[in-house]
Amino acid sequence: MAGGKLTPRQKMINLMYLVFIAMLALNMSKEVLSAFGLMNEKFEKVNSLVLDSNEAILADLQSKAQDKPEQYAAPRDIAVKVSVLTKTFYDKITSLKNDLTKDIEKGKDGKLPYETMDASGKLDESWFSGDGLSAKGKDVMASIEAYKTGMTAALGKDPKYSAIVAEINAKLDTKNVVDKEGISKIYLDYHFKHFPLIASIAKLTAVQNDIKATETNVFNALTGNTAVAAASMKNYTAIVIPEKSAFFAGEAVKGKIVLGRFDKSTVPTKVVVNGGNVNLGTALHDGQVDFSFGAGNVGEHDITGNFTFMEDGKPVAIPVKGNYVVVPKPNSATISADKMNVVYRGVVNPMTITFAGISSDKVSASAPGLSSAGKPGTYNMNPGQGSEVVINVTGTLPDGSKVSDRKSFRIKGIPPPVGAIGGEMGIVKGAKSRLQVSQVSAKLPDFDFNVQLNVVGFTLKVAGQAAVIVSGDRVNAQCATALARATRGDQVTISDIKTKLVGSDIMLSRTAPVIYEIQ
Repeated sequence: MAGGKLTPRQKMINLMYLVFIAMLALNMSKEVLSAFGLMNEKFEKVNSLVLDSNEAILADLQSKAQDKPEQYAAPRDIAVKVSVLTKTFYDKITSLKNDLTKDIEKGKDGKLPYETMDASGKLDESWFSGDGLSAKGKDVMASIEAYKTGMTAALGKDPKYSAIVAEINAKLDTKNVVDKEGISKIYLDYHFKHFPLIASIAKLTAVQNDIKATETNVFNALTGNTAVAAASMKNYTAIVIPEKSAFFAGEAVKGKIVLGRFDKSTVPTKVVVNGGNVNLGTALHDGQVDFSFGAGNVGEHDITGNFTFMEDGKPVAIPVKGNYVVVPKPNSATISADKMNVVYRGVVNPMTITFAGISSDKVSASAPGLSSAGKPGTYNMNPGQGSEVVINVTGTLPDGSKVSDRKSFRIKGIPPPVGAIGGEMGIVKGAKSRLQVSQVSAKLPDFDFNVQLNVVGFTLKVAGQAAVIVSGDRVNAQCATALARATRGDQVTISDIKTKLVGSDIMLSRTAPVIYEIQ
């Protein structure tokens, strides 16, 4: 409407259009204000009816307490406390509403002029100071907290009233509120500041309705009128209880299906699981309790304990019984080189033998030359003659049934060693004097087992001279004579080295020679 050059007639039409929109907005605002006023009237009528009803229930409860004090005296005392707290807070809200409307002239019908109560200044100036609360605002907050604290103390920790206490704290949650623009505001600021006065009055009347409804709920709970609702089948659910929490392939899955009741008002006073107390402050929600403990070793375990509730002032314990199965955590892959299933004759071959899903103490293995290494699952293999050995494994499942498996391993001899002079292999260089005092030995440079070898003989050959056969691992007098005629640059060959395993009579296959070059 603002674009381009307009004629006087078009400008007049546009102006009339804007006035028309403003009039519609004004009429809508009056309708909304009237709606708040009518809502306030309805709340006040309901509150009046509830007020009479609650007084009648309280009078009846006091009468019953006189006739049967052992049954109704304690509920009567709670009802009186709740009634006093409710009346105090209800009257406080009434005084707040009266204070906000005392200067407003009512109509002939005694009603407030809802359509003119669009300003918020009266409440804003009374309850707020800058970005915070005034003394009056702080007094309003204190009244809310006093009511919540008093009701919580009056109802105590009895499971029958836990849902009511939770509802009180939810409806009067005074924590800061984040508005749609992401700004955190204090409770009264968010709910009352800058609102039309009639809207704030309606909100306060709604709070009165809430606390009167809460009073009714408490009285009903005290007189037993909520028993039918608690027993309703809507509060039950079917619970599947397996015989155990893990099953093996091919095994029958067994268990039970029972009806269980999940009720927020059913709150235990103490829960013990496997000998440990559960912290109800963090684990309790919706009548259920979360528990946590270490799984333990692989195998089947029991879960025991009890739920303790207070019923009619007395503790009632409900036993907890269940079980679960621990299986090994998959933290490594099983990788097998099919052509490398080998054990070596003459050495101790350490082995780990397990069965997936079965505790090592429930697994046994057998084979010629196989023995336990002390700990469950660890074994030593000392293969004998032949070219193959078969290891048979048996595992016992939690239900007592057996499973078995087997695996074959090739038997190989220890690979040929390499000769060494003074611990050095290949071509060793040095003075004749060093060779005369050095030990001839043998090594297995690429063998992963810790094997001790002993040289029991060898042949020494100096270039251009006859070979000398030696018994033992050091040069003898004949060798010394041959070495005496050797000169710088001559090579001495140590060959035909005879090697055996220390602690056994096993002679190894031919040992590679070593050459000593005289410097």
